[in-house]
Amino acid sequence: MRMKKDTLLPLARQHGTPLFVYFCEEINRQTDQLLALDMPYGYTPRYAMKANPHPEIVKHIVSRGVGVDASSSYEAEQAIQFGVPPDQIALTSQQSAHNLKELVEQGVTYHATSLHQLELYGRVFPNTTVGVRINPGVGSGHSQKTNVGGPTSSFGIWHEYIDDIKTVAKRYNFTINKVHTHVGSGTDLAIWKEAIDLSLVAARQFEDCAIINLGGGFKVARMPDEVSTPIDQVASVISQRIKQFKQETGTELHVELEPGGFLVAGAGVLLAEIDDIVDTGEGGYTFIKLNTGMNDILRPSLYAAQHRIEVLTDRNNTKEYAVVGHNCESGDLLTPAIGDPETIATRELTEAQIGDIVAVGDVGAYCASMAAHGYNGFPSAKEVVVRGSR
Repeated sequence: MRMKKDTLLPLARQHGTPLFVYFCEEINRQTDQLLALDMPYGYTPRYAMKANPHPEIVKHIVSRGVGVDASSSYEAEQAIQFGVPPDQIALTSQQSAHNLKELVEQGVTYHATSLHQLELYGRVFPNTTVGVRINPGVGSGHSQKTNVGGPTSSFGIWHEYIDDIKTVAKRYNFTINKVHTHVGSGTDLAIWKEAIDLSLVAARQFEDCAIINLGGGFKVARMPDEVSTPIDQVASVISQRIKQFKQETGTELHVELEPGGFLVAGAGVLLAEIDDIVDTGEGGYTFIKLNTGMNDILRPSLYAAQHRIEVLTDRNNTKEYAVVGHNCESGDLLTPAIGDPETIATRELTEAQIGDIVAVGDVGAYCASMAAHGYNGFPSAKEVVVRGSR
């Protein structure tokens, strides 16, 4: 779907560029789809706010009945500052929480992601319940950098160490009431099925487990040749498996899901101005230089993520361009080769002129929140939330 020039150009004129624009109607469509998933024994959806922690977006999603997944104790604090009730926040962090006692006492749900974190929790909250994040041994993602399961990932307690979890739990007399897993951001339904089954194998090891959390990682197709995760099919498999689990064990598992990009990726557009156009002669490249770059959008440089790019003009002629950012960094590239952030690729775009506005699509997730803020001293792009659709 082409981005609407008549909608975007006035916003660029009004707010200046570079500018992130987020459209609430796109978020609403994705939120409705998430909320419509049916689980037989209860279901809690949460928004992984690391995808985009803009306060208006967080508050908007929570107002529609979705909780928050925080990836650090600082994010949990942010969410509380935004007005999110603590009991609607779950904390699953790579780093040990700097204020664990305060957050849990306010009502934040905690998931230990390592044996060390489990020990720390036990010292502060013995004789209670806690969730644990398990690395199920499989993962998925378009690159190794988006894969958060399997032997190359540090996320979660390795599935072969469940006896060690039980030892710590016994030491502090707490029960494991939740098993959390997350495989990454892939689309392979077979990997999802395997991850679900392995998660249920882990859940069987804890007699008090009543909740299974399968994280997020529902890939959003940003380019015509990409495929989105079939979330309805994944949900159907989850439902089937936990019904079977009930038949075999008598336990009715409550399901939690924590998508981030699925809810907001398609809602964002980055508007930038063409600052310069240069070429490297015959056999070289013609480069569009934008007044934005890796200090606002790092995904292409980091792992060759592909984003739609359009020149917002009425011209009809097209030309091959490589699109780069304004940072003094050869890796500041918005058109990397697929799967290779170090190789330049080109895009066939409408013929461009210096001063034209360019729209970079599907930037609602892991762009403003994950950029190389402050690099080269450039200020970060402005952000605006629009109560409409793109």
